[in-house]
Amino acid sequence: MGEYDEKKETCGTICLKYLLFTFNFFFWLAGGAVMAVGIWTLVEKSDYISLLSSSTYAATAYILVIAGVIVMVTGILGCCATFKERRQLLRVYFVLLLCIFLLEILAGILAYIYYQQLNDELKENLRDTMTQKYKQPGEEQVTKAVDKLQQEFKCCGSNNSMDWKDSRWLEQPGFEGHKVPDSCCKTVTEACGKRDHPSNIYKVEGGCITKLETFILDHLRLIGAVGVGVACVQVIGMIFTCCLYKSLKQEPY
Repeated sequence: MGEYDEKKETCGTICLKYLLFTFNFFFWLAGGAVMAVGIWTLVEKSDYISLLSSSTYAATAYILVIAGVIVMVTGILGCCATFKERRQLLRVYFVLLLCIFLLEILAGILAYIYYQQLNDELKENLRDTMTQKYKQPGEEQVTKAVDKLQQEFKCCGSNNSMDWKDSRWLEQPGFEGHKVPDSCCKTVTEACGKRDHPSNIYKVEGGCITKLETFILDHLRLIGAVGVGVACVQVIGMIFTCCLYKSLKQEPY
């Protein structure tokens, strides 16, 4: 009877080992996806970050990158701990899972909070950022971001093209006669911004603020969903780890 119980426990341990190994494989892939989302946000869309007064959007992306790296390292550690049946490694693995869980929940919470605050921030700051920093010395990143924003989203100004009439860049030599930046033009040519006409420039209702808000909100949803989604999956990994740890603890050495 005792022999049967020992065999039964061994079979249970083997099942847990393979379940945890399978989890770690998919967890490792998920870590790569999490890191990719964070890097893509920071590299591909980093220009728009310079238009925001708050660093929360960038912070959520950085958290995802850090969490993704830790996830991939943890996945490898989990495989080693599982097959070597080392309780010490399983303890370290569990602690790392818990840390990643908290990081990703934090990213999800930050994304949600910023989601609620974004509209007010853009209304208060985007117009001033565009009109006061565009084409100014030391503000090359903002200038690049504004030009990219207006061309990519086919818009002109924060609320409308009239925002540019109070811009500081119009006072600089070389821009005499300009009404709007050339990036407002439907077909960009040199000095095309001198002709403020709907046939020449983008006259989008709501201006760039609406377009940028929609774009960032979509990304915040993605960041929040990825962070919270992977965090929830980790709960399964922590349960498997606890079960395997308990099983190994009961086995004779």
